[in-house]
Amino acid sequence: MVWKRLMVFAVVLVAALFVVQFMMSGEDSEETRPSPMKPAVDDEQPVNPKEQTTEVDAVAKTLAEMSLEEKIGQMLFAGISGTEMSDSTNRLINSYHVGGLIFYKNNIASTSQIVTLQNEIRAANAGGRLPLLLGVDQEGGRISRLPNEVTNLPTSLAIGNVNNPAYAFEIGTLLGKEVKAFGFNLDFAPVLDVNSNPNNPVIGDRSFGKHPEMVSTLGVETMKGIESENVIPVVKHFPGHGDTSVDSHLELPTVNKSLAELEELELIPFAAAVENGADVVMAAHILLPKIDPTYPSSMSKVILTDMLREQLGFNGVIITDDMTMGAIADNYSIAQAAVQSVKAGSDIILVAHGENNIQAAAAAIKAAIENGEMKEERIDESVARIIRLKQKYNLDDAKVSNVNTAQLNEEISEVLNQYN
Repeated sequence: MVWKRLMVFAVVLVAALFVVQFMMSGEDSEETRPSPMKPAVDDEQPVNPKEQTTEVDAVAKTLAEMSLEEKIGQMLFAGISGTEMSDSTNRLINSYHVGGLIFYKNNIASTSQIVTLQNEIRAANAGGRLPLLLGVDQEGGRISRLPNEVTNLPTSLAIGNVNNPAYAFEIGTLLGKEVKAFGFNLDFAPVLDVNSNPNNPVIGDRSFGKHPEMVSTLGVETMKGIESENVIPVVKHFPGHGDTSVDSHLELPTVNKSLAELEELELIPFAAAVENGADVVMAAHILLPKIDPTYPSSMSKVILTDMLREQLGFNGVIITDDMTMGAIADNYSIAQAAVQSVKAGSDIILVAHGENNIQAAAAAIKAAIENGEMKEERIDESVARIIRLKQKYNLDDAKVSNVNTAQLNEEISEVLNQYN
């Protein structure tokens, strides 16, 4: 019968294939066999040239196209004045080529106002080589900059009191979601300072608590939550502001701790953040005389390069705290501070007040390169990190849509009700 003949044919065919496979298997050496982890590429499929361009090539190409002034501008993060687009803000973008802008409460009056301002700023940078970093201090609690129409999120201390990593992640997600809705792509949060000194005048409830392991866990989860909304989190204030007794906005704090002592407390959360892929670290203005008796941490090569980069292995972007704060401004000119901070290892100098200060910082960095105090390669290192950061988060200057504050508040309420 036909079906019997088919069965015989099938058996013969299978046997023949087995013999052929056995014979061919002996012809391939270990070196010529394709790895089971790397399937062979179909030669008939066209390869996209863009996919062949490596990240290094793309960054190098952008760097090569930039003038020295443009590169220096990328290393400056400026504050703006008022609630409307101004000639000063336009100059910061188009004359000084600043890489980022920080917004404070006095720049944000209402939802409609900040959306309008964001779109005017983005339009002003539309012809720029790189999109702007648009940052805000949105920590929750007393450090909240968004319009009053948005429900305020809890302090880090309140999150620490709940001590649930899932809650910290949800709060981080909400932080990212709300700042993104208002056009920001960078949040100066979370705070990783351990609140070890109850007399600390500046940290307090901005910290998750006094135990470094808990601060590490909750801080990292908050960081990851912010990241989940494609917003850049900035962990702060390295190497730790929790044991200071004065406010660095007013004067320079001194912490008399050795490196070994920092490793047992202050550095633990930052090490955890770096291990979990932190992209940006903010350097504090603190003098640690047992580690560097000459310069505060934001200007110290020992702290920024030796400790943060080499010891902790951080390869991301280092940004200073505001260089117009009393801790720095009372002891250095903005020109001195900017140059020394870059020499120490900072990638971005935050100058939150005064177009004249941006001008002075840019001129000083340029002069330091031209007179041989610094090499342009040092600038290129920082700008390459900044470009990679902007590429990683796919930043652009696209228009910001109207904000649905009711929906934001509903999502905030759901999370708060779930965990409290």
